[in-house]
Amino acid sequence: MEISLYNEKTFEDIKHIDENGVEYWLARELQEILGYSKWGNFLNVIEKAKNSVETSEIEVSDHFADVGKTIKMPKGAEKIIPDIMLTRYACYLIVQNGDPRKKMIALGQQYFAIQTRKQELSNKEFEELSEDERRLLLRSDVRGFNKKLAKAAQDCGVDNFGKFQNAGYKGLYNGETASDIKRRKNLKKNEDILDHMGSTELAANFFRITQTEERLKKGDIKGQEKADHTHYTIGKKVRETMEEISGVLPEELPTPEKSIKQIEKEQKKIKKK
Repeated sequence: MEISLYNEKTFEDIKHIDENGVEYWLARELQEILGYSKWGNFLNVIEKAKNSVETSEIEVSDHFADVGKTIKMPKGAEKIIPDIMLTRYACYLIVQNGDPRKKMIALGQQYFAIQTRKQELSNKEFEELSEDERRLLLRSDVRGFNKKLAKAAQDCGVDNFGKFQNAGYKGLYNGETASDIKRRKNLKKNEDILDHMGSTELAANFFRITQTEERLKKGDIKGQEKADHTHYTIGKKVRETMEEISGVLPEELPTPEKSIKQIEKEQKKIKKK
């Protein structure tokens, strides 16, 4: 199937709603969408996702429920095969643990990450947020996960975090370093490039950061050189995904007129009034 057909609608099409209005996905349907031909291989990914739940001290059965699925056999016979009902969070963990070489896995990671983030919002639906509100939300997320990424990189033996960060930027921005991006955006020396990105560009960097942190946590990447290469490769994959989905590359996105710090100051003034 062409990569362009794997979009948000694809994952929405296989979503089910039970009699109580609760949404769920079936593992065998998700398996097909994500490009796993063998159920056994997909079960291995599911087990990794379950392990992630267990380490978080969350009840696995709350997100993975074993069910039976009836399939038609020759001569009108029927056979019940095992299946699993999955919550949105379970799907998110599954794609996080999936084969990163599969492009549909990358799209699944984007879809379930964004949808899971939407559900965490309590006061407003994500669609109702203004561009400034989206930027503030994403900038906060990026700031938090950058700290996690720094810890994961340190654990892998990275001693030059600036070099490591630039490797990720180079992959995402076609060879540009943080300094190159700053010059292109006409920023001052003390200005942070992340404070001068729109929500789409911030989302791309958030995806780069979270996927790199997740990959490094596996523990099989050791040393500065391998960590740099991993960050570069993931940045490049995010770039390729953007090009395939929207046709717009990160360096082509406009720089907002207001910085994050300016928006934060304006909001503080409003709160004081």
